[in-house]
Amino acid sequence: MLLFGATGMVGQGVLRECLRDSSIARILSVVRRPTSAPHEKVEELVHGDFHNFAPLGNRFREVDACLFCLGVSAVGMKEADYEATTYGITLAAAKTLADARPDARFLYVSGAGTDSTERGRAMWARVKGKTENALLREPKLEAYMFRPGFIQPMDGIKSRTRLYRVIYGASRPLAPLVKRLFPNAIVTTRELGRAMVRVAAQGAPKRILEIRDIAQVARSPA
Repeated sequence: MLLFGATGMVGQGVLRECLRDSSIARILSVVRRPTSAPHEKVEELVHGDFHNFAPLGNRFREVDACLFCLGVSAVGMKEADYEATTYGITLAAAKTLADARPDARFLYVSGAGTDSTERGRAMWARVKGKTENALLREPKLEAYMFRPGFIQPMDGIKSRTRLYRVIYGASRPLAPLVKRLFPNAIVTTRELGRAMVRVAAQGAPKRILEIRDIAQVARSPA
């Protein structure tokens, strides 16, 4: 399994579920710098240039699926900068994987409200839409888009973005009630991670998974 974004909130949840899944023997985690305590199942691929993954092509041949959880907040960013990260890095990883391991599955964490037309008013939604569309057009990959909305952190996981930490902290007391009343409005980091692991292994009928789809995959029997 190939993993991007293991240190982020979503990536931590996905990594946790990968570690808990006995069918996953090894995880190749692409990072800019080593983390402090890698798990025995995790091999970190330290790489500096996230716009060019060609040097890692031989290692990408070893995997059947990529869980791409890397992302940044669009708050305060210019569109060109946000696109360079959101679109540029994602497509660089996807194209390297497509060349190294054709027909591999590529799972991309996008977001609820993503604009597939690429013409809407919300900058982040346009860029996410452009990224999704490019991935879905890639003929060598079996690509899946995950569009979670509000994500409830579990198991001590925290966002690296201060604003998000404040929002999650303030909403924590209400999250269980909201989830009971509106079970398809919120996904937890556990559910998102579990759903991605299952789709990576088995595929899914849909290429774009909205909040309801993610929750259903996570709750379905393994």
